[in-house]
Formats: sequence, structure tokens, C-alpha cells
Amino acid sequence: MKNIESEVYIVNPDIEEYLRNLTPVEDGILKEMEELGRERDFPIIGPLVGILLYQLAVMIGAKKIFEMGSGFGYSAYWFAKAIEGEGLIVFTDLSEKNARLAKGFFRRGGVEKKIKIHIGDSIKILEQTEEEFDIIFNDIDKEYYPLVVDKAYKKLRRGGLFITDNVLWYGRVLTEDLSPSVKGVKEFTRLLLSEKGFLTTIIPIRDGISLSVKL
Repeated sequence: MKNIESEVYIVNPDIEEYLRNLTPVEDGILKEMEELGRERDFPIIGPLVGILLYQLAVMIGAKKIFEMGSGFGYSAYWFAKAIEGEGLIVFTDLSEKNARLAKGFFRRGGVEKKIKIHIGDSIKILEQTEEEFDIIFNDIDKEYYPLVVDKAYKKLRRGGLFITDNVLWYGRVLTEDLSPSVKGVKEFTRLLLSEKGFLTTIIPIRDGISLSVKL
């Protein structure tokens, strides 16, 4: 294992800037959310992953999406732009403050009718939900990642997508770091890749995205 003293770049920053410049975000609400993330040093998926989520939702015609750890709604907003008609996104987050911020963005962006906000433990909310989903997006605290694999599998329709952020965790997966977050990401990845009901790819963009389809 390597000894990495600081965060490493998954993708060359110049390449990331080049890609962002190729597909600039035109939506003013998304720009506001990105600026808020920078001001508060609050981690969001960013525009490159946002576009990927949008594309995946469009590709499979997603109508029901469950988000685990929605923050102040950046990824949910991208999903809301992708779904049409009677689609619904279930937003979950522990923070009431995040939920209030998100609700304001959704209202001003004209997507609030597509999003149902729940404040509380994302895993428990998912367990208590009887529906199946087209997409489950996981971005909760990393130490709890291993708990999500089986629960997400049970709540996805066949052909549905399980997407998880931060699976390369700023390069810390290459180290002997024994912190709960690093251990959680590593164990999650092991469980995910060993789940025969999922076909999984890890995409090394931003901080690493795992993309699993339920067989």
C-alpha cells in the first residue's frame, strides 16, 4: 500500500477543467448551488457527475429515484431535470437545514413537485419504503456504506441502477488509513463487487463513482 500524505487527484485537474468547459452549466440554480458548495466547503458531486446522473436517468427512462444523503439537493436537482411526467425523486438527509435550503432551490427551479423530502436516516427510510426504484443514489456518511449494498439491491427493479459517490475517497483507498470512512468505503466496494446480482463498474471521475445494474 502507498503512503499518501494528502488528497490525490483522481483525474488531472486540467482535464476536468477542459471537460467542464466543453459542457458548461447553463442553469442558474445549479450555478448558485455550486457557488454555495464552494463558499461553505460543502461537498457536492459537481457538474461532470451531475451530467452523468442526468444522462443515466434519461437512458433508462427513470421515473422513481431514491437518494440517500441528498445534502442541499444538488444531485436531486439534476435528476429532477432528467425525469418527465409523473416521475418522483425521494430526497433523504439527516439535516433539516439542508432540507430547507434544498426546498428553496427546488421551488425556484420549478422542480419541487417532482421531489419528496424526508428528514432522517436514509437507510431506515429506504427500508420502510415499499416501492421499487429505477435508480438509488448513495452518498451517505462513508462508514455506513457497507450497510447499503443489500438494502439497495432489494429496493431496485430489475435493470435498475445503484450509483454511489466517493468510492475512491480522495485516493485514501490506496493507503493503510484505518479511519471509519476509509474502512467503510473499502468494505462497501468489496461487498458490491462480490454481489452477483449486480454488474458493477467503477468510473474514475471526480472522486470515483460506482455504477451497478441489477441483473
